[in-house]
Amino acid sequence: MLKYNKDNLISNGCGPLLHRDSPNSTPLRQKIFQHVRAVGCTARADITRSLQISAGSATTQTADLIAAGLLRETDEPAREHGQGELGRGRPRVALEIVPEAAYVIGIKLSYTQHSAVLCDFAGNLIATTACPTSVMRRSPTQMLDEIADLIENVTQKAGMQADDIKAVGVGLPGLIDQNSGTIRWSSLLEGAHVDLHPEFAKRFNALLFLDNDTNMLTLYELWFGSGRDKTDFAVVTVETGVGMGLVVNNRLYRGTHGMGLELGHTKVHLDGALCRCGQRGCLEAYLGDYALTREAQTALNVNHLDARRPKELLDLLFEQAQAGNTAAQTIFRRAGRYLSVGLSNVIQLFDPPLIILSGERVQCHYLYADEVLADMQKLTLSNDRQPCEIQIHPWDDLVWARGATAAGLSALTDTMVGGLEVQTP
Repeated sequence: MLKYNKDNLISNGCGPLLHRDSPNSTPLRQKIFQHVRAVGCTARADITRSLQISAGSATTQTADLIAAGLLRETDEPAREHGQGELGRGRPRVALEIVPEAAYVIGIKLSYTQHSAVLCDFAGNLIATTACPTSVMRRSPTQMLDEIADLIENVTQKAGMQADDIKAVGVGLPGLIDQNSGTIRWSSLLEGAHVDLHPEFAKRFNALLFLDNDTNMLTLYELWFGSGRDKTDFAVVTVETGVGMGLVVNNRLYRGTHGMGLELGHTKVHLDGALCRCGQRGCLEAYLGDYALTREAQTALNVNHLDARRPKELLDLLFEQAQAGNTAAQTIFRRAGRYLSVGLSNVIQLFDPPLIILSGERVQCHYLYADEVLADMQKLTLSNDRQPCEIQIHPWDDLVWARGATAAGLSALTDTMVGGLEVQTP
């Protein structure tokens, strides 16, 4: 049931490999483009077979995409040994995305470090940057300044200008209203109901897409990671807080107002521990970094005058647990029990075939020990249910930022390929 999977990922192309679109929901031209980007490089005959369309339609639509500068012809690469031989003679003509047709930036804003990546239209990684931050809460103007600095730094590393960027995706912790584009609440921001779009538009000639950071990480898995060949899966993150992303029918599910799936703020103990949201008994009040830090101060006899940063304290707590400190081990085991409750609820509610556990804190193996997964299974009505696969992805913030590029790539695909107008708040 537990499967550690970090390096064995699909390497060719980007974007979902499976689709459940209704027959007329996506223009054929866009379906062809998405198929080429997903497989990386493919011949027209393979497009015809995969999409079950006529050869004439494939020829006409790909010709239009080539004329628009979105696809280009190339020699089909040799097939891997054991997968069939192309035979002698010239290789078949294949199609691939024109990478320089557009460039997008993805950004992850967090409590200790901001990260950004720059990708081309084929999803290839061009440049990355990261900068530490010690500001806990900032004004909207300060946040825009931080975003602007990241855009400037990553474009300079790529030898580009900000005007070369057509879309920017930003992931941050909090509640983002997808209908209005406003940040209803974020632990990184002073105040509530913040709209960054008007001021961003004054600074940059690019589309801006904001979302909860866990949703952006989920998009990474859907576009670049283990979820590419899944139509349904969930992502649960354990870091400063506890987040959740859900893909249903190959699409990110956000809820009616785009603010659902707040797993960290589901209640696991009435009148329990105080959560940073102001309520009590939330899951992340027992599992998030700040909850473990609170417990660590008592277990390690650290007084309030100690100058250790939270990360240093958590690292020390984990070292002590590994060294046999009973109090430290108890903290992690208790957190693991609450995690098993949270995961069992996800399984019971959504029945996903796969849950990906991610975030910095899952590097602590206590949180996905055999007993944690066994408790998760016991708490689930498992009669005749196929066991849910659990994968562990302890990746850094650059992965989250790369997921934010998927929001821009998807929107630009609608506008540049599908001819659809994307409404930005």
